[in-house]
Amino acid sequence: MRAAIASVWGAAAALVCASALAQSAATEDRLVVSADGSTLSGTGGGGGSLGWLHNFDASTLVGVAVEHQVLADSNWTFGSVNGSLAMGPDNQRYGIYGEAHEGAGDDASHAFHYRIEAVGVTGTFAHKLTAVLEDRRVDVETTHGNLPKAGLSYLWGPHVLTSLSYQDSVSGNLGTRITSLRIDSYWARVNVFAGAAFGQASPAIFNIETNILNGQSRILAPARDIHEEYLGATKPFPRWHGELTLVADYIDLSGLDRATLTLTYVYHLGR
Repeated sequence: MRAAIASVWGAAAALVCASALAQSAATEDRLVVSADGSTLSGTGGGGGSLGWLHNFDASTLVGVAVEHQVLADSNWTFGSVNGSLAMGPDNQRYGIYGEAHEGAGDDASHAFHYRIEAVGVTGTFAHKLTAVLEDRRVDVETTHGNLPKAGLSYLWGPHVLTSLSYQDSVSGNLGTRITSLRIDSYWARVNVFAGAAFGQASPAIFNIETNILNGQSRILAPARDIHEEYLGATKPFPRWHGELTLVADYIDLSGLDRATLTLTYVYHLGR
């Protein structure tokens, strides 16, 4: 999980959460396709995902996906299930959401299990202020624990949204404390967003599963100092019935540098 994006499929999960905060279109199906490439301190990797999102109505959305990732000497594959439900009057909207990622991988020396689940609640007031409370459970290789999160977002008119969140592990060996900032700018032809995160984090929190660190050590606990910056843009293509999102993400994990470029296309089926 990156600080802002849980995984490549996290782009679709973000759509799930966004739909829980605002009344989206009625019954609709969307196909989500992602591909990414990474560099990691002299090595690298890449991956991709394929997902499906379905609105049962303006307030209920579910999604499923499968994703595969390769990084240095490791590879892992997992399936994902997401869902959200919004309720309440238009100017005081509440929502609940959940996600589960289950799979397995191999890091050249042994196989490992990959499992991440999260559940959260949201409240949006006067169409401007949104509060989020979430608990995330991480069980990846020998890293495990719970990672609660609290966040606030504020919409400054129709074009700018700012978000602030804090995560602090409360169990296991995650040793993670992350503060995240993000700004979104919405326009007719393109939406642009940027963010940063800092604190301490276990490498597994950022989907860094590899047997190599400076050529000799395993990347597991304990947590390391983390600095992350990312920049992205989403452009709609009405003639192609979808939106294209490009995200550039950079992570410095106490000298372990990872740069990732992710391309995601959401295709509206039946349009």
